Amino acid sequence: MKNKTFRRGVHPFGGKDYAAECPIKTIPAEEIMVFPLSQHIGAPAKAVVAVGDRVLKGQLIAEAGGFISSPIYSSVSGTVKKIEKRLVTNGSKVDSIVIENDFQDEAVEGYSVDRSLEGLTKDDIVDIVKNAGIVGMGGAGFPTGVKLSPKNADDVDTLIINAAECEPYLTSDYRLLIERAGDVIKGIKAALIALPKAKAIIGIEDNKPKAIKLLKIMLEHEDKIDICELRTKYPQGGERQLIYAVTGRKINSRMLPADAACVVLNTASCIAICEAVYNNAPLIHRVMTITGEGVNTPCNVDVPLGISHSYLLEQCGGAKEGVTKFISGGPMMGMAMSTLDVPVVKTSSSILAYIKDDVANIVETPCIHCGRCAAACPQRLVPQLMGRAIKANNIETFEKIGGMECIECGCCSYGCPAKIPLTQMFKLGKIQVRELRAKK
Repeated sequence: MKNKTFRRGVHPFGGKDYAAECPIKTIPAEEIMVFPLSQHIGAPAKAVVAVGDRVLKGQLIAEAGGFISSPIYSSVSGTVKKIEKRLVTNGSKVDSIVIENDFQDEAVEGYSVDRSLEGLTKDDIVDIVKNAGIVGMGGAGFPTGVKLSPKNADDVDTLIINAAECEPYLTSDYRLLIERAGDVIKGIKAALIALPKAKAIIGIEDNKPKAIKLLKIMLEHEDKIDICELRTKYPQGGERQLIYAVTGRKINSRMLPADAACVVLNTASCIAICEAVYNNAPLIHRVMTITGEGVNTPCNVDVPLGISHSYLLEQCGGAKEGVTKFISGGPMMGMAMSTLDVPVVKTSSSILAYIKDDVANIVETPCIHCGRCAAACPQRLVPQLMGRAIKANNIETFEKIGGMECIECGCCSYGCPAKIPLTQMFKLGKIQVRELRAKK
């Protein structure tokens, strides 16, 4: 299977060369570690420790707050100093557990003890993944244990591994494929036990030839794992676009991938599954990319959850003078940070630093009806009409013409010559639709 894709989309500057060839290096924990209880889609986790408690590395510090939730574990040993609201990357304050690191690195009993896949059942795998606190690490943060236990698990025939990494600048998943391809494959094999009728397909963009070559060699004798080479285009790694490119099946906002007999996992999530299943290790670290023209040393780093972005950037050589913007994530769907004094969480993928901010002084002009937004939209919507409905505060029309199908990828805003902030308008519109539905 080669060079499949979806219709429309855009081709922004890739920026991969900054860090693509930089091997992953490990960053140590800092003195004060902060663990927000909301690091995933769904209900916040509930703290199971109290101020003054001593905790160990790998110890449960917050349990899942519901079915759609995920537990949280400490990445260090130390003492719980506070449980209070702390600022996170989106600018909100959420309940967080603050731990003072004692630098003893003392782990709980059984942590990182090898375990065999042999004899583990479907339910065993799901329970291990749920209890390890694994969530989607590509940005959404949906609990992975829930993904692996859909109501129609026996109908799921395709496990798609999202190795596209289509967001510009980000290279952490690529480095994981280059340096830890064996662990990615082990994680896939474990996930397949939970989906007994499924075969796995690794969807990877064709701008990663080294990773593709390596995977082909390693999968030569695997009959349940295949590779699908995808055309390099944004947002190729979007869940709906990826499912369509790999299988030809379509889903919408009212469907889950399982409704199309698919389950989608990110590359980093496969690594986390491998560590949980084979090494009895919960999710307490992740790999991130530090990149952009504004950093002194672009790199890929393995970081303990709970460290601050400011400490992380300092450990990676710091930023250059004149940086105008820091983004958590990539330039298309990432979030500008007002401060770097926020913790790294399960869904943190990068620190992207810009010296020149291309959108800082942009002046919005009237729509010229050129149609570029519609030509770029991977959901085949008409952003021009959606934007008109939002400006008129006509939320029902916005919903009627497909507003809830927007995936907030940013393609329309990227291509708009009038510099209308369409994506931001649609985010607001979707919130208003949900509020309207709740009232009804």
